[in-house]
Amino acid sequence: MEKQKFDSFWYGMFGGVVGGALIVSLIAWGGIYRTPNSLSADGVNRTTTVTLQEDSAIIKAVEKVSPSVVSIVSTRNVRSLFGNFEQTGAGTGFVIQANGLIATNKHVVSEQAKYTVLTADGKSYDAEVAAVDSLNDLALIKINALNLPVVDLGDSDALKVGQRVIAIGNALGEYQNTVTTGVVSAMGRSITAGGSDGASEKLEGLIQTDAAINPGNSGGPLVNLAGQVVGINTAIDLQGSQIGFAIPINSAKSAIASYLASGKISRPMLGIRYINITKEVAALNNLSVNAGALVVAGDTPDQPAVTPGGPAAKAGIK
Repeated sequence: MEKQKFDSFWYGMFGGVVGGALIVSLIAWGGIYRTPNSLSADGVNRTTTVTLQEDSAIIKAVEKVSPSVVSIVSTRNVRSLFGNFEQTGAGTGFVIQANGLIATNKHVVSEQAKYTVLTADGKSYDAEVAAVDSLNDLALIKINALNLPVVDLGDSDALKVGQRVIAIGNALGEYQNTVTTGVVSAMGRSITAGGSDGASEKLEGLIQTDAAINPGNSGGPLVNLAGQVVGINTAIDLQGSQIGFAIPINSAKSAIASYLASGKISRPMLGIRYINITKEVAALNNLSVNAGALVVAGDTPDQPAVTPGGPAAKAGIK
């Protein structure tokens, strides 16, 4: 199995990938124009009718979700050889509780900084990090507000390859609630994503989409045509256009439920390191099966295959 290079994928942080978004838009609309026309008995152009129906569904979905999408601006003081200066960044989030609880990416709020949230109605709020998911690129932040419009969380397990989806976010950190559309290109993708600080994180089970996920709309919602959030936009592939990734919303639901129940995100721990078995992994390790999990140690002594004293060790896994 080909190993992913960690610098191939970048989180959709503040930067510049405008050209990629433009190409996606042109290709998508070009595909519609090249579709042969089909006339019904009464002379009505069916292609036009279908296109208008899809446009109407997209518009309704955007109108439903956009009021709940927020821009997140981070500000921190940085020291350098040339003196102190203020560094800013931008990301996106969406309201999941009317009292000001917002979901976003962990990497959007991972630095020690001051955070400001701009809501769709133009209001500004100071924000605090409420919880961070140690196993996913997910964070929850909180603002002091009431009666905010909330999103409808959908079922990412119901997504199909080829299904139309919509990405909404603070594109390039400058254009609040920018809308891009595309399709689900693949499901269950695994990547290693890195940021400008050199840190990297393995992300698994992602939704791949050609809806433009660009710098600034990280943490924003990926939406189906019913106006339901099915993913959280998180990363782009810098080596190819029209390749973006989103965290399936179902993988975030348990973390959100954990926070609402206890005020923190708690995850069950097995206490093992493992990789998924594929045909390539099976052949490389002379395994008799082509599916399942292979328990493996890390590259350093402090990364054992089985955590001493953990649940897996107590169960006799070696």
